[in-house]
Amino acid sequence: MAREPGRGRRDRDETPEFQDRLVAINRVSKTVKGGKRFGFAALVVVGDQKGRVGFGKGKAKEVPEAIRKATEQAKRQMVRVPLREGRTLHHDTNGRHGAGKVVMRTAPQGTGIIAGGPMRAVFEMLGVQDVVAKSIGSQNPYNMIRATLDGLTREASPRMVAQRRGKKVADILRTGGEAPAADAPAENAEA
Repeated sequence: MAREPGRGRRDRDETPEFQDRLVAINRVSKTVKGGKRFGFAALVVVGDQKGRVGFGKGKAKEVPEAIRKATEQAKRQMVRVPLREGRTLHHDTNGRHGAGKVVMRTAPQGTGIIAGGPMRAVFEMLGVQDVVAKSIGSQNPYNMIRATLDGLTREASPRMVAQRRGKKVADILRTGGEAPAADAPAENAEA
């Protein structure tokens, strides 16, 4: 079976499963001898809404070309994030990049995405349905997205933790220890 040369890469790039979200567009200028030359910088988040997300930035003389470049870069830099029940994070986590700091917390079903601006775009493209997040540091969208992805890459599922420790998933998911003995004194009994 003969293949057309160069077909594989094009087929892979044109996958309709990815959705993208334009987060920021910025007009930039370069001062030259005759005046100023204007260009555009775009920040795009791409995801499959099933646990994969990536971001990219692109610069060009025209807006559509900058968005296209950013989208291509985002597709190349995608990361996989484990989700609990396909809707929220496994555990609370913090992320940091430069002066950008973010806090992300798991949430019960029906909470929705409580996050601002660039963080919301990342969660929507990731496929998270319930999360509470707060940006504490820089309001720069580039740093916020990088900090969010930093926190998400630290996310670990019980299966990953069990594999790392050489235990079973059931051992990891046990809540609390053994029941306290009846004759053991309770802490803060006077309170």
